[in-house]
Amino acid sequence: MGRRRQRLPRDPVQGQVTGLSHEGRGIVHVDGKTVFVHGGLPGEQVWFRYTRRHRRFDEAVVTAVDVAAEGRVPPPCEAYAVCGGCSLQHMAGERQVALKQSVLLELFERFGEVTPEEVLPPLSDAQLGYRRKARLAVRWVAGKGRVLVGFRERGKPYVADMLRCEVLDQRVGLRLGELSDLIGSLSIPDRIAQIEVAIGDDAVALVFRNLEVLGEDDLARLAQWGEERGIQIYQQPGDETTVQPVWPSNPQLSYSVDGLTLDFLPTDFTQVNAGLNRKMVALAMELLQPGPDHRVLDLFCGLGNFSLPLARRAAEVVGVEGESGLVQRARDNALANGLDNVEFHVANLAEPVDHLPWAARRFDQVLLDPPRSGAAEVLPQVASLKPGRVLYVSCNPATLARDAGTLVHQHGYRLRKAGIMDMFPHTAHVESIALFELKGR
Repeated sequence: MGRRRQRLPRDPVQGQVTGLSHEGRGIVHVDGKTVFVHGGLPGEQVWFRYTRRHRRFDEAVVTAVDVAAEGRVPPPCEAYAVCGGCSLQHMAGERQVALKQSVLLELFERFGEVTPEEVLPPLSDAQLGYRRKARLAVRWVAGKGRVLVGFRERGKPYVADMLRCEVLDQRVGLRLGELSDLIGSLSIPDRIAQIEVAIGDDAVALVFRNLEVLGEDDLARLAQWGEERGIQIYQQPGDETTVQPVWPSNPQLSYSVDGLTLDFLPTDFTQVNAGLNRKMVALAMELLQPGPDHRVLDLFCGLGNFSLPLARRAAEVVGVEGESGLVQRARDNALANGLDNVEFHVANLAEPVDHLPWAARRFDQVLLDPPRSGAAEVLPQVASLKPGRVLYVSCNPATLARDAGTLVHQHGYRLRKAGIMDMFPHTAHVESIALFELKGR
């Protein structure tokens, strides 16, 4: 027999917030048990409602604040109380950044047993309207008589009832109500599952995931809506290979970085925050300092976000990526930008690569930008090349800290500099960067 779910107290409970978790939730202790309270800040006296109970800890949400902390601010988004897209809008921007920096440094010590010799100033950009990549949930709700378009509710599978989103690029964020009406006007409003948002510097693309075939009238309606607003429309009746344009027939997306223009497809991985990405690439160039005599290896290179700026400065750049489509886009971007000193290869970097020809070359510098799982599998190969500098860009501070410990304690590197980059303001997501130098170089 399964464990019986603990009954939640009906009435709000009062408590003192004594700290913050890594996710930015307030920490309250009730009868010796930790309660993680969304919306609470250290030093506050709050009333909260339990949302879940566990054996070792409980979860709750603030319902009222008796004594507010100095860092509390009004959330800029009307849907913040229910939407799960953001978790820190009640906290001033500088407090959010300080929290993320403290999380990174704590994880370095805990998981890597390392401390950076220098902590970099946090890298920040726009706090609102920054998000260019997103997956919006879509659901026809009979009880409301309309389609809901937005992010999921916090801790629940339901779609939040929202008409606008303040963190999304406003070319889409102000149009959630319009998208609701558009999908509601289709013949199958209950068979549109999600909308993939992809935004470039000069164009917006929306990919509608349709679970049934769209009729000619539906396609014409989508095309007209997109044409009137200058928004590219795609349909996706199956997996990503089935994505096809509805309007226009030959759409294009691109973004600029370091004086280059990179083309991409709406389903490609790109950084969500264009302004921060430009600053991040500039910082990477400053930290690595690639020169005309350097050969640089860019692992997990994607469509060339770092490789192409590196190629403007280095003698030779080799980019390696596991997804063949991204590699082809990287090659096309290099050609379009007139760069002939960079080459790209497809390889699964979670498997041994020492037998591959590019891995036998000499490299002076290595840049790593792995997924959340980190770069543990490829670190021995990186270390065997003995590059003077390794720059690690991370979307998960825990795996960065783990890999930092490996580079420092097993492979003879120093953790010279590290810091956070606020790629996702108002969320607990921590993007970070770390520079390692080989001892004796």
